[in-house]
Amino acid sequence: MQIKPSELILNPDGSIYHLNLKPEHLANTIITVGDPDRVKQVTQYFDSIEFSTQKREFHTQTGYYNNQRISVISTGIGTDNIDIVFNELDALVNIDLEKRIPKKQLTSLTIIRVGTSGTIQKNIPTNAFLAAESAVGFDSLLHYYQSDAIQNKALNQALSNQLKHLSKKATPYTVDADSALLAKFSKHPAMHTGITATNVGFYAPQGRVLRAPLQDANFMDNLVSFQHNNRRITNLEMETSGIYGMAKLLGHKALSLNAIVANRVTGEFAMNPTKTINQLIQFTLENL
Repeated sequence: MQIKPSELILNPDGSIYHLNLKPEHLANTIITVGDPDRVKQVTQYFDSIEFSTQKREFHTQTGYYNNQRISVISTGIGTDNIDIVFNELDALVNIDLEKRIPKKQLTSLTIIRVGTSGTIQKNIPTNAFLAAESAVGFDSLLHYYQSDAIQNKALNQALSNQLKHLSKKATPYTVDADSALLAKFSKHPAMHTGITATNVGFYAPQGRVLRAPLQDANFMDNLVSFQHNNRRITNLEMETSGIYGMAKLLGHKALSLNAIVANRVTGEFAMNPTKTINQLIQFTLENL
């Protein structure tokens, strides 16, 4: 059955609506970043760039690094944007855009998030790297999809048991990283691993107080103290749960790599976060 124009929206030139991309513009290996300006921070290491476009916060450059074709795409902030980006990336490779029907032979993309994050564990220093073994989503995105089959049910239950006070918030969901990508990228001596928590905002949803008081002053303490099978929630950010959830739903492989620029327990912030993210970018490119 054809997908209606109101559901799969294309620009007049035939490119996908938000990303402004055509299938030939996209590599099968993709690095996502939040900040549109960070795209060039990645592609400065490329041998060549064959295509570049930007629409709204979605900046894409496709080129070559060591003879490997890679696309770098900025998602902006939040899992609402991840929903847009991942559906449109999948449509580019797995839907015939002219006929508006899914392809019979599907393509699986490899997607690496390279971003910044703050840790909530005292033993993880600023300027460290962290690969997310699993993601906890407090953002509700996956609850709009038939996603039970891809969730980590044991981790879901452990979270529900400890975080019973979440009745006014979204029920958390958990999704694991692609195991092969995790094994490949966790070899770096500076790489920590752990459970990444994704929330819907930067201030109250991550326990920050400026002037507006928190609804639950114990939320962060509960995240810090959570344990399941000797695993802890190690860091907070705003995209990973959506990345893991959408990738698994659509048959793609994903991993979130984080440059730790803040320690929320000690109150420290990295002196030179740009240097740390550049080191993570170089490590990522060398290991793709």
